[in-house]
Amino acid sequence: MKDTDGTERPMWRTRWSAPATFSGDRAHPPVLLVFNPIGERNPARTIARLHELTRHLWQGERAEGFHDYDGKIPIIATSLKKLREHGPTGPAFLRLGRTHLQPLRDAIGNPRREAAQARAREAARARQEEYQAQVRRAAQEQAAKQAAEAAREAAQREARRPACASCGTRCTDERWEAAEKTNWGVPVDPHPQLCDGCKHQAVAATQEADRPEPLPDWAKQTDFLRYPRRPRCTECKAVNRTGWGPVPMEARPTLCGDCDQQEREGIEQSQIELGWTGRSQEQEQALPEQKAEGRWFSRFRR
Repeated sequence: MKDTDGTERPMWRTRWSAPATFSGDRAHPPVLLVFNPIGERNPARTIARLHELTRHLWQGERAEGFHDYDGKIPIIATSLKKLREHGPTGPAFLRLGRTHLQPLRDAIGNPRREAAQARAREAARARQEEYQAQVRRAAQEQAAKQAAEAAREAAQREARRPACASCGTRCTDERWEAAEKTNWGVPVDPHPQLCDGCKHQAVAATQEADRPEPLPDWAKQTDFLRYPRRPRCTECKAVNRTGWGPVPMEARPTLCGDCDQQEREGIEQSQIELGWTGRSQEQEQALPEQKAEGRWFSRFRR
């Protein structure tokens, strides 16, 4: 018949809703047969006959440790005597296909299957726990391996870490990195073999050595600073003020002013003593007479 949603279903499905099972079996409503042994009919023979005629309705398929009753109808038989003896909750029910009496819930259900499924779930849980333990052990081993590898690389790095050539102290990571920096293949650090402290001392010593010596008092004058290569007098070794820079060339540029003055006075004194005017007698006679009048270059027109 059609159900309320218009779908074709067996009529008993419209009157009895099968509960959802863990295994997903297509549950059918159980059929309970209660016999009252009164009269000549033997209930045992009736149950045996019913057992054979309905086998295709209740017989399950054998599985590992249980029977699968998917799509089958559970048929249970009992008697009033058994119900009086054990009560409705006692072992007074026999499911067709089984050989022992069970409580009603066990007769309707499939306890062997539930037990097998519980064992399977427990085994799956144990396997999952074992797998998780293996994963944890593998992770721990990998972490230990990585830690050992990191320690080995750190030891190798420490072995390669340069030491200061002056004090022997191991360089820090920042100092090591700065010492290895290059610019187009040329080292940037002038003292890559020294630590920071020794480098500062070396730089300070280099700057102190490169510092020029203090100038003497005579060189501190601004006139001399303009010409650092001003020559010295060949006599007194003093800086020659003449014959250098903007001063016109003199007769004795290699002498300073004092030495030049002394030299000039000595020459004049010698001329006075010798009576020499600087021109010979022939030169005096050869000089042409100059007219008092006229320009200075009139003597060239004679």
